[in-house]
Amino acid sequence: MQPMTPGITKAGTGIDGIVWSILGQTYVPKQLSEESFAWHATFPSGTFVPPHIHPTQDEFIYMLEGRLDAVIDGRDFAATAGDVIKLPMGIPHGLFNKSDQTVKCFFWVTPTRKLYDLFWAIHSMKEQNPPDVVALSARYEVNFLPPPA
Repeated sequence: MQPMTPGITKAGTGIDGIVWSILGQTYVPKQLSEESFAWHATFPSGTFVPPHIHPTQDEFIYMLEGRLDAVIDGRDFAATAGDVIKLPMGIPHGLFNKSDQTVKCFFWVTPTRKLYDLFWAIHSMKEQNPPDVVALSARYEVNFLPPPA
């Protein structure tokens, strides 16, 4: 992995023009180095990231628009524009857009580990069916859990 290069990633663009489709959401990578990885995410109404654990990364989300419901370590939370969601490594969490509006937010993880490669792998799947995504993710240090009751 290359060291981070100085400069600006312009609005509406990502690293090398990359745009991923991940579980019905759109992810646009904005920054990548060994120490951290950041991306803009758009969650259409009804989309979600199932409960999972990052055993080797801390994850953060800055809310730009809309509302995300989160289950973090078994507790329910709601985040709206201006809020920061903090997800320490090893803590189970899931994210859900239960509203009728699109959510826009900015994610980052530290360190990067294998997450950038996982997003490429999921985006490249012919079909993103849950059992295959779960199996693939485990090989990239993201462990999915059973859905909440």
